[in-house]
Formats: sequence, structure tokens, C-alpha cells
Amino acid sequence: MRVLLKLELDCAPDDAWRAIRSPQVFQEVSAPLSTFRSLEVGGFPELWQPGEHPVHMSAGGIFPVGQQVIDVSFPDAPTGVRVMRDSGRGLSGPLALVTHWEHSMAISAAPGGKTLYRDQLIFSAGALTPMLWPLYWAFWQWRGAALRRLAPSWRWGTTRRTSLSL
Repeated sequence: MRVLLKLELDCAPDDAWRAIRSPQVFQEVSAPLSTFRSLEVGGFPELWQPGEHPVHMSAGGIFPVGQQVIDVSFPDAPTGVRVMRDSGRGLSGPLALVTHWEHSMAISAAPGGKTLYRDQLIFSAGALTPMLWPLYWAFWQWRGAALRRLAPSWRWGTTRRTSLSL
């Protein structure tokens, strides 16, 4: 199944690109519905790097959901488009029910110095897929609203920062 978002963000594409590569922004747009704790030595990196990043997920920061691997890559894209992909997998708990996961986020310029943000999740969990789709769809809407809310604060090249002091 597939979940799609297409948003115009009120920030420069360079700022959006840095934001989507930030584990802190990932945590902020996921909370409070989902919280993530890094299982890497030293915790989350400042910016996602290519490779596998194991995490523990909780629902609402209270109920353990399981462990998963966020498997980051930066595939080639057309000129003017930057893409980050997570091809991770669940390792335990309900997360392990998902047998295919491909989450891609694309950043490109929009008129007026803004950003066109495209987000696609393709996932499969066998017979459970149709039951999970509404949950993922709702979570993606939550993330989209958070991205829109936070985007004006993403000014990495100036003194203005997000609430996370990135």
C-alpha cells in the first residue's frame, strides 16, 4: 500500500533538506504519537548518514512497540531534487509484521523561495496491510502538519533555529 504527501513548506529548500536529515526533527514531527530512542552507541547522529540506524519505538512515549532499523540512503534524483530514502525493517514487536518498507522524501524548490516536499511510503504487512493503512495514513497527516508548522523556523544559515537548537 502507499501513503503520499505533497506539501509546500515555508522555508528554503536547503533548510528543508537539512531538516529531513535531522534525527531531532524526525523525533519532533513524530511526537507525541510515536517516540524513538536510538540504539546506536552515542545515540542519534547530528544528521542521518547512509546505513542502518537501530531504534526502539514507543507509542505515546509509554507503550513499547518494538525495535526497527532505519536504513538510510540518498538515491540519485533528477537535477534540482534531493531524495532521502529509508528502506528499513521492523525487528521486534508489531513493527516486525511489516515485511516491506520504503519511505522516500524528496525536496525541491517551489516559487517564492519555498520548498516542494514530497513524501511517499510504500509498505506491506501481508493480510494486515489494509488494516494498517489507515494508521499510517493518519500518522503521515500528523507528520505533514508538524512539518508545515516547523518549516518557518528552519533557518540553518542564520541565528534563527528550531526549538531543538539544531
